[in-house]
Amino acid sequence: MSTPSVRVTIKDVAAAAGVSKGAVSLAFNDKPGVSDATRERIFAVARQLGWAPNSSARSLSRQSVDTVGLAICRPARLLGLEPFYMEFVSGIESVLAERDCSLLLRLVGSLEEEIGLQERWWRERQVGGSILVDFHQEDPRIGPLGRIGLPAVAVGHPSLTGGFPSVWTDDAAAVAEAVRYLAVLGHRRIAHVGGPRGLGHSAIRTTAFERTLSELGLDRGPHVETGFSGEDGARATRSLLLSAERPTAILYDNDIMAVAGLGVAAEMGVSVPDDLSLLAWDDSQLCRLTHPTLSAMSHDVHGFGAQVTRVLFDVLAGKDVASRPVATPSLVPRASTASPRS
Repeated sequence: MSTPSVRVTIKDVAAAAGVSKGAVSLAFNDKPGVSDATRERIFAVARQLGWAPNSSARSLSRQSVDTVGLAICRPARLLGLEPFYMEFVSGIESVLAERDCSLLLRLVGSLEEEIGLQERWWRERQVGGSILVDFHQEDPRIGPLGRIGLPAVAVGHPSLTGGFPSVWTDDAAAVAEAVRYLAVLGHRRIAHVGGPRGLGHSAIRTTAFERTLSELGLDRGPHVETGFSGEDGARATRSLLLSAERPTAILYDNDIMAVAGLGVAAEMGVSVPDDLSLLAWDDSQLCRLTHPTLSAMSHDVHGFGAQVTRVLFDVLAGKDVASRPVATPSLVPRASTASPRS
């Protein structure tokens, strides 16, 4: 005769943690009144006993991972247009499908909102681990998510990601290759249209852009910060082409902005590539459908998403995971780049 399983209650968790039932409730509802150390002790006891505060949360004592979390701080409209994240998510899904797992994807309006979301996901055991993206300099997520013990892999250079295992592409080397290529073609006035400097990978690319120009003995080219949208790319391009020292080449931080820039050049009667060369980041189908086709920095974004997810499962399995670059985007020259016309 089998022994019936005993249902663990909030009272059991409180007794094992040496606190009141009220303290357990405060901890799981993220309310003030308990210290960080007490909160973490309560979470640890709850995981050990397999207790969660609601019936929909999966058992904390399970060893399998059913769901992986991904929060992206981008406007929904922009995310739907940006090929990078569509390819990245498809790579994640390819690995999750092999393991019969699901992706819990949420768009957030700020990093502070993401912190609360990730804490709730982990507290209620809606996810077994998370993929963290778009790291900022002095990113506010590192401390809170590290303290709660969230298993995660960070997509970003380790100088940005604190103690989280990280996977990244070597953006600095890719920017240097792009600038050197344009310089070899004869360009001396090269501009950069990037994202917000506070965004980690944007800062890395901007620094590499300025450093490479200096190494080549070229004047520091104009740099325009944007929000990555087509409208931002068009506005930045128009501003650059109206300037007294008009650039002969522009490097964009994504394909959407480069396509928009190509449209602005046509609108202003600037010939591409005779009068202006354009080079996009993250080669996609968009770059191959324009006229002229856009030169681009390319890497396997689908494969990158898959590799990130495999590293997360290594973390969840308790393996010793070393942070490492997985790829350096390489230049794909197309019709949008040429020697500047004298």
